[in-house]
Amino acid sequence: MSPLLELRDVQAAHERITVLHGVSLGVAAGRVTALLGPNGAGKTTTLRVAAGVHPAESGRLLLGGRDMTGADPRDLARAGVCLIPEGRGVFPNLSVRDNLLMMTFTGRSREEIEEIAFARFPVLAMRASQTAGTLSGGEQQMLALARGLATDPAVLLLDELSMGLAPLVVGQLYEHVAEIARQGVAVLVVEQFASAVLGIADEAAVLVRGRIERQGRPDDSLRAELSALYLGSPL
Repeated sequence: MSPLLELRDVQAAHERITVLHGVSLGVAAGRVTALLGPNGAGKTTTLRVAAGVHPAESGRLLLGGRDMTGADPRDLARAGVCLIPEGRGVFPNLSVRDNLLMMTFTGRSREEIEEIAFARFPVLAMRASQTAGTLSGGEQQMLALARGLATDPAVLLLDELSMGLAPLVVGQLYEHVAEIARQGVAVLVVEQFASAVLGIADEAAVLVRGRIERQGRPDDSLRAELSALYLGSPL
């Protein structure tokens, strides 16, 4: 299956220090690709390059086979690439409903956006008037996902969805992610904790010191290699 979004031999740097050394990675429509690795491996930089918010020093970014290297992130967003960054990406001082209202820039009405959000995450309907910053961590992630889905993305980029959340909540969130992929969205998920995402991933890649060290189906052999590839991975 051809990837919808693809990075080819990408190098990227922070303040002249190269952090990605020829990363090649793709994700197909309707599939979940997990990008795993320890802190500092370059996972978030990889996502930011894919979203166009961090420049690549070299290599190519392809979307639907079209070369989008160097494209403005707004153009990538209009083409269907949605990045949900680490830290949930909601406006904590606004209500749930007002957080969703801000997504009407996509051209959808408030009613359409709320219908999509509340059908996917019924708890948000119950919290519609509540200030987003007072939601639980899991509910804030649901709101961030709902905001992202309002853009009708073709590609969804998720950064550390599990951060600070209980394992049960993380499992529920990743069930939603799997359902989003089943609807035809290409999903690329960055995770430090392998066990959080491998249950729903179709493909997995392990990034160590800016290089893909292992890539393939998340089978027993990959799980067995993870601890050897980087210490501290809870499997």
